Amino acid sequence: MVPMTRVDRRDLKVVEVAEVFERVRTADAAVLPPEVYGPEFRAAYESAEGVVWKLERAQHFYEPYEPSWVAMTEGDWERSLRLVGEMRAGFPAEYDGYAEFRRARVVEWPLTPYMQWELHVLAARADAGERSRVVPASAVRPFERSRPLPELLIFESGLMYEVLYDGAGAHLGGRRITDPEVIDPCLAALTALYDQGEELRAYVHREVGPLSAPARTP
Repeated sequence: MVPMTRVDRRDLKVVEVAEVFERVRTADAAVLPPEVYGPEFRAAYESAEGVVWKLERAQHFYEPYEPSWVAMTEGDWERSLRLVGEMRAGFPAEYDGYAEFRRARVVEWPLTPYMQWELHVLAARADAGERSRVVPASAVRPFERSRPLPELLIFESGLMYEVLYDGAGAHLGGRRITDPEVIDPCLAALTALYDQGEELRAYVHREVGPLSAPARTP
């Protein structure tokens, strides 16, 4: 038998992790529309113990229900940031007394207008108790053989949601997955990505804060 080289081992691990995330797409799941997914996730979060993990990959979402997002799309960056500031007062209630929430936020450069806006929001959330880290897109690209990584929420109790969006980034609900053979490897891979990420507030202060206003989004 020919010994496996170090490069071969590395390539094998990349393939294995890629398969871990790809398996999510075909796993048995209950498909939940937004009006079911939202309350169900909230109930699961409120009763969760340990850590709740989130993997966020897409670089644009459609959030017309958020006034700060609307101001950003209209080109009123000062108002958008002012509204982010106003959102801060409500964030602590989303974390106080609940399970620790850890978010691995994949970031690509150049930043989309959405990402520039969301990173400010996530910094405010981090001030309120969320533990978020930035993961560069280069760290996940080797695992994306045919499409970007899924958007995931994982509970250590053995529950996972693949959060669904349409092509424009509008929320479509989620897929509830309970198979530990799917969830456990995903959690291990997500934990590894999180561990190599950078604390989000420091990243935003250094890389995002100095940027000029993003372009108006049509």
